[in-house]
Amino acid sequence: MSRTDTQLEEQTTEVDAFNVTEDDGRIPDSCFTKLNKKLANLILTTDEQKLVYLKEYNCNPPPLFMLCVSLAELVVFIYYAFQAEQKQWITISSGLTKSPLIYDPMHREEVWRFISYMFLHAGIEHILGNVVLQLMFGLPLEMVHKSYRVAIVYMSGVLAGSLASSIFDPFVYLVGASGGVYALLGGYLSNVITNWSRLAFNGLHLLLVVIIVGVDLGFSIYRRVVVVEGGSPPVSLVAHLAGGLAGVTIGYVFFSDYDKNILKDVRCWICFAAYILCCGFAVFFNLFLSPAGTI
Repeated sequence: MSRTDTQLEEQTTEVDAFNVTEDDGRIPDSCFTKLNKKLANLILTTDEQKLVYLKEYNCNPPPLFMLCVSLAELVVFIYYAFQAEQKQWITISSGLTKSPLIYDPMHREEVWRFISYMFLHAGIEHILGNVVLQLMFGLPLEMVHKSYRVAIVYMSGVLAGSLASSIFDPFVYLVGASGGVYALLGGYLSNVITNWSRLAFNGLHLLLVVIIVGVDLGFSIYRRVVVVEGGSPPVSLVAHLAGGLAGVTIGYVFFSDYDKNILKDVRCWICFAAYILCCGFAVFFNLFLSPAGTI
């Protein structure tokens, strides 16, 4: 057998290693090995990527970003549930609208509000829905693609949600992490679509995202159009959609491939440029064109 044939055989054996049992020895034991294998099969697309992930991942660092964000949102929700009117357990209250964290269109000069609104939620169903979804999608993505990638995608959705709402829904208060959640869903969806032929259970992935987005948007439309409770601020649908679009663009950059150099992919630069251009226009609009008062 020639040297080339031997190398090819060794490479093939190595690529197939992720299918072997944990005691085989070719994949070192790591934290939650069985779970890692399932995550690799669900999220990654090629055998090479799965093998690299299984060899490298050791829960160090652990997926802390999504856990910390969810905990912070729960703590803030509980604080305002007791500080504001009791109906905050069910829907947004007047006490919450006075929070320095809420996105208030009349206080857009306080720029932190374009991000900090993510920590406030308009009721128990709102906080539970967002936390469950971001843990359900964010933790697996964070374990595979690392915390900094998930953090960038999530926060890009939060910022896109508030900026888009300030343009297309300029008089609406904004609370909730739905922009970030939809960014995770958008990034997850872009990974499914761009790697459709190589991704295991592709139809199940797509169906899951479509069902979740359909149910959530339906509920949001119901709250915006049908439910009108004592002048409480309406739900911003634009923030949901903008967060999803941010996830499709920025999420494509970080989730479409596991081990690529994103700086060498021209499509990634196009996605970055599109996001930055939209954010730049939104900033210009808020400075000079917004009907929601003057800064």
